[in-house]
Amino acid sequence: MSLDRFSKSALAKSAAFASISVAILLVSLKTWAAWKTGSAAMLGSLADSALDLVASVATLLGVWIAAQPADENHRFGHGKAEALAAMFQVLLITISATGIAYRSTTQLIDGTRIQSAPEGIGVSLIAIVATVALLAWQRFVLARTGSVAIRADHVHYQSDLFLNLSVIAALGLDAYLDIGWADPVFGLAIAAWLIFGAWRASAAGIGELMDAEWPDAKRRAFVERAARHPELSRMHDLRTRSAGNTDFVQFHVDLPGEMTIDAAHDIIARVETDLMRAFPGTEILIHIDPEGHVDEPGNPLVEMDEFDNLRSAQ
Repeated sequence: MSLDRFSKSALAKSAAFASISVAILLVSLKTWAAWKTGSAAMLGSLADSALDLVASVATLLGVWIAAQPADENHRFGHGKAEALAAMFQVLLITISATGIAYRSTTQLIDGTRIQSAPEGIGVSLIAIVATVALLAWQRFVLARTGSVAIRADHVHYQSDLFLNLSVIAALGLDAYLDIGWADPVFGLAIAAWLIFGAWRASAAGIGELMDAEWPDAKRRAFVERAARHPELSRMHDLRTRSAGNTDFVQFHVDLPGEMTIDAAHDIIARVETDLMRAFPGTEILIHIDPEGHVDEPGNPLVEMDEFDNLRSAQ
């Protein structure tokens, strides 16, 4: 199902509000549980949920700013605010992981033991249920928006699921099997998992900030759609990028040199309308070259053999 940019923005905002609500619930429960148990794993889980709350607020701000229309100072819109929010989350995840690792190492050296496991286990089970519900909604939103800010938040809450399971295991091993090192060791494992999650979450944000090209499958689908128009020839210098819920595409095509400006404009307008119908939320810029025009040699972006091959196959 295709959605316009406004529907995508509304969905992204709903996911951000859901994330904030879950984070507030978990911070409240885990503050009490960390005080009752003295567990490093639970303390780490609390720190992570507190940072989740901050990150979720950043996500909401990111998707809200990204949804603002273009203005005089931002003529391409504000879409990269989502990528900035994602990178802010990556920073918070890294800080959280560092603090958990330090606390766990200290506890492992000092031999500190937990105090009350049942409360901590109960809170972690509630956290798992709430997190699973949030992840399900985030997956629904991601499938329809592709928001990089929500994707970073999704990665973070995926790690929370693993984190809460680890807390349950740590508390159970320490309290019921008398394995004193379990809690800090699980805390270190949680820290390592968070660092890994931060590395994964940074990829999409960096790609968007650096104007990375669309994935190959999406790019090819665009070329295939353009190739349906027999009035175009030699599509080349195709460039694509994304910013928040808006995609940007530009490319060159050849048209007969003797064609009037009015006729060329009508053709390009029809092509743009069709492409934007197939790829909603996309801004398209088409540059016309006279047939037989040769671009500057040595530019690896110039030729689009794939377009010519698709045209020949039709």
